Amino acid sequence: NRTTVNKYGIYQFEQASKCKAIQDNILSSSIKKKRYSEDYYLHIVTKLQNCTWIRRPEESIKFRSELASCCDAVHNFIASQNNTPLGSNMSYEVDSKKTILITEDIFKMLPVSSPLSAYPFKTCAVVGNGGILKNSSCGTEIDRSDFVFRCNLPPTTGSISKDVGNKTNLVTVNPSIIAQKYNKLNEKKTEFLENIAVYGDAFLLLPAFSFRSNTATSFKVYHTLQEFKATQRAIFFHPTYLKSLAQFWRTKGVKAYRLSSGFMITSAALELCENVKLYGFWPFSKSTEKMPISHHYYDNQLPKPGFHAMPKEYNQILQLHSKGILKLQFGKCESE
Repeated sequence: NRTTVNKYGIYQFEQASKCKAIQDNILSSSIKKKRYSEDYYLHIVTKLQNCTWIRRPEESIKFRSELASCCDAVHNFIASQNNTPLGSNMSYEVDSKKTILITEDIFKMLPVSSPLSAYPFKTCAVVGNGGILKNSSCGTEIDRSDFVFRCNLPPTTGSISKDVGNKTNLVTVNPSIIAQKYNKLNEKKTEFLENIAVYGDAFLLLPAFSFRSNTATSFKVYHTLQEFKATQRAIFFHPTYLKSLAQFWRTKGVKAYRLSSGFMITSAALELCENVKLYGFWPFSKSTEKMPISHHYYDNQLPKPGFHAMPKEYNQILQLHSKGILKLQFGKCESE
């Protein structure tokens, strides 16, 4: 049986060196400024799927300290009384020439310190909304994580929960959803509260200080939750954190008008969690088997063109996956 063992050993060695070559290719591809086609990415992902992922703690620690020195999610990710002094003028993230005075009323809305102080969480799931989650059977695995991040109030109940899970510890809220779906909470408060009940006692994270047009709606969410004594809590991104983060990724070639919320959350999770696994991150219109995939698992609404740099972000995520810093789930989850 000696030969088969050797053959298998050689096969493993060949696989390992092939994987090394793919990973080196991804790591060098970011430096070239060329725009890659969807097919190029699908080709790379197809190869990566067959490579065994290995967590590299030393790489994780190195990257975490790089993020900590630029952005410091542990202290700065969420606006708190500690990092937002009463009476100060806070600059907006995107409308940075505009400021907002931190009045007593605003100051009282902020938690005293970061509400995510139970960090580091052992395992975190960052659940994107990509159509790749449909029929993935990832729900059980996602729900087993210590902390689950989701984006933009996605559906988690009914038959979809077997694919996306239903545990939620933090979910981002795009104020445009509140405007379109709930008429800025001028009415439809009950409908809003009923819909978010599925998130249990999760944090609702809003970009109140990113654009001036977001502020009133974000505050309205906070006050609605208070008024009805809801179990969820509204918290706000700190604009300086988001500005520093955009600058950090810009130096690595991600130059978008704005980072996507999935990418912001992934970056924060890398500082707040020991192990980060990403689900539903798939910015492509088809699978590696060339089957069409909807943009979101619940609809096919495409983002505004030019608003986010999804392929550039994805390239960075593939690099982090290759370096063993986070794990990207491709396709179906192993069923127990």
